[in-house]
Amino acid sequence: MEGKTKVMGKAWAESLRLENIASHRQTLQILLGENKACTFEIGCGHGHWLAAYAQKHPEEFCLGIDLITDRIEKCQRKKTKQKITNIGFIKAEASELMDALSSEITFTKIFILYPDPWPKKRHHKNRFIQTENLTRLANHSAIGAKLHFRTDDENYFEWTLAELKKHPQWRILNEAVWPFETETFFEKILKAKRDIVAEKIL
Repeated sequence: MEGKTKVMGKAWAESLRLENIASHRQTLQILLGENKACTFEIGCGHGHWLAAYAQKHPEEFCLGIDLITDRIEKCQRKKTKQKITNIGFIKAEASELMDALSSEITFTKIFILYPDPWPKKRHHKNRFIQTENLTRLANHSAIGAKLHFRTDDENYFEWTLAELKKHPQWRILNEAVWPFETETFFEKILKAKRDIVAEKIL
C-alpha cells in the first residue's frame, strides 16, 4: 500500500508540474508579446531591484519570478503603481518556467540575487546553482549573455564558482563590473555580498 501511495504521489506531482508549465506558457505569451529577448531575474522577491532596473533600461523587457504569492502580489502592485510597461512577474518555480519557454525566447541577462543558500550540507542538493540548471539557463540564453550571481553566503559563493568553472557553456568574467545597483529588500538586512558574473560561450 505504501508503494502504491508513493507512485500516486509522484503521478500527482507530475500532473501538477505539467499544469503549471501549461499555465506559465500562456502567461509568457501574454507578457512577452513580440519580445523574444528578455532580462530574467530568478527569485525577484518584492521586485524592488528588477523594477528599478527596468525603469533605467526601457529598451529591455524584464521578467521576474518568485515562488511566494505575497511577493508576486507586491511586485504586481509596484508595476501598476509605477506604471512600468517593460516588466512582468510570474509566480513560478524556475525549472518549470524554463520548461514553458518557447525556443524563440532567449535570455540576454540573468540575475540571481541572494538565493536561499541551503547552508546544511545535506540540503546542498536543493541549491539552484547545479549543473542541470546552469545547462537549462545556457540553452535559453544568447551567446554572450551574462549571468549575474550575488550572495552573502561564502560557502554558496565558492560552490557557484566551482559549478561555473566546470560548466562548458559558461565562462567566469573576473574583471566584470556589476551592471546596476539599487538597495534591495534583502540588502537592507544582509550587508555583506559576493558577486560572480559569467558569460554564455557555447
